[in-house]
Amino acid sequence: MYEPFPGNYVWNLAVGIALATGGLIGETDRACRQLADRDFGSESDGTEAFFAAWCDLADGLVALAEDDLARGRRHSAGAKQLRASVYYQAAERLQNLHYAPRKTAYSNALANFAAYLENTEQPALRVEIPFEATSLPAIFTRADTPGPAPCVIFFNGLDSTKEQFYGSGIGHELHRRGISSLMVDTPGSGEALRLRGLTAQPESERWAAACIDWMYHRDDIDLDAVGLVAWSLGGYYGPRATAYEPRIKYSVAWGANYDWGQVQLQRLAQQGEKPVPHYWEHVRWVWGARDMDEFLAMLPRITLRGSMDRVRVPFLIVHGERDRQIAVDNAHQLYRDLVNAPRRDLKIFTEREGGVEHCSVDNIPLVRDYICDWIEETVASITSAARR
Repeated sequence: MYEPFPGNYVWNLAVGIALATGGLIGETDRACRQLADRDFGSESDGTEAFFAAWCDLADGLVALAEDDLARGRRHSAGAKQLRASVYYQAAERLQNLHYAPRKTAYSNALANFAAYLENTEQPALRVEIPFEATSLPAIFTRADTPGPAPCVIFFNGLDSTKEQFYGSGIGHELHRRGISSLMVDTPGSGEALRLRGLTAQPESERWAAACIDWMYHRDDIDLDAVGLVAWSLGGYYGPRATAYEPRIKYSVAWGANYDWGQVQLQRLAQQGEKPVPHYWEHVRWVWGARDMDEFLAMLPRITLRGSMDRVRVPFLIVHGERDRQIAVDNAHQLYRDLVNAPRRDLKIFTEREGGVEHCSVDNIPLVRDYICDWIEETVASITSAARR
């Protein structure tokens, strides 16, 4: 992983995510150089300086995009708007809940991403998935094929968003393979958390059911070939949903998260890296816990132990051998429990290949393509069996 801030995993991860979801190294280097070798008085001072540098970078791109639009150069403007969205999200993601400017940055990120979709004529559409008394915002990319197409649902992790999933390029790779995608801000993430106050729940099958229910009202999705991909904390959400929602026909854990509750106890004991500053505040926000006691009381429910024998569909686990947040043993534990899956595959990415860090942030294209190939093969097998 590119590490411009030696010893600062949280900042290096933020830079890595930006580069993996649409950012450019020359631009990110410009922002990072403003922060290098500076002595910050506190964690909050440092993250606010990070915010200022990355928002300045994004603001500059917005101004350049406006120049492009004035000349009628929509595609060039859209490319800059995507990168601006990436950098605004990088800045917003690291801030504490009470840092008021983060709301503006997040709003700017959404606006620029929407403009990118429009100006570059992406094959994607913003949709709303009815859920309980509200809805979940999502990005739907329909396969460019006649008739109903297979579709993959995407769930975020603890601190990622649907825009970052889209920026990884995995939807584009599936689109090239004739497979649609639905990237969802689930409760506890993205817009669902920030703008609608929807917090995470251990029973992630409720979100999956809502997504598949939405598909029933469309005639362009093959309901017999609906899959699920989820990364990071989604490595808990996705397997859990697959175990309890029988309409999911195949599943991928992009970074296994076998016992996230236990991982939190390890982090309390200062074991393993944390993904964001103000970590304990962030996890309480995601899960809707009023205090640490309430949060800790939830942890025994956030585990895959005792559930994975319910999975009866093809399942892929990918994990980096040097994941500093979620140890690789989580992948082996999940694999061992998938005793009733008709096909179970485990791929540990090593130094020889790359993709060794958390959710392969050091080489997302490599792992992304591996996942897409597996999905393409699995869908072909499912549809072939259906024809017989």
